[in-house]
Amino acid sequence: MKCLSVCQPYADLIVRGEKTIELRSWNTKFRGEFLVHAAQRVLGPDCGRLGMRPASLASGAIIGKATLYDVKRYGPARELAQDQDMHRAGPEFRRDGMYGFLLRAPKRFRVPIPYRGSLGFFEARLPDIAAAPSDPDRRALTEIMDEEHRYRLVGHH
Repeated sequence: MKCLSVCQPYADLIVRGEKTIELRSWNTKFRGEFLVHAAQRVLGPDCGRLGMRPASLASGAIIGKATLYDVKRYGPARELAQDQDMHRAGPEFRRDGMYGFLLRAPKRFRVPIPYRGSLGFFEARLPDIAAAPSDPDRRALTEIMDEEHRYRLVGHH
């Protein structure tokens, strides 16, 4: 499944549904559901600005999923300021020529899945996370994957 690494605290805001536009300097043709990976990097000043504690945020793990349904091209930086409540980026990130990935249907996983991130959209191969069936991470992964499978079969609960 496709996955996108996002620095904290923004990854957390996405899976909570409080951030519905993810800003990037590049465009994508990808549309659909993707996994949200919380990168190792936690942006302390942004945590402070947004009232979040860095120590409470998972990093280096897949923490949920969302759906990218469209991309908005921003012109002048003032256009970004108009969507501040949707992308939540600080003033240092507002520059001309950005792309806004429009997101919906966020879901936070109950247990973060440890995983190494990558640049851009990358393929996450979840069964490869842990090899030993007795490994606690493997049990957590199995539980999450079973929950997701039931969700898709039974419908929205």
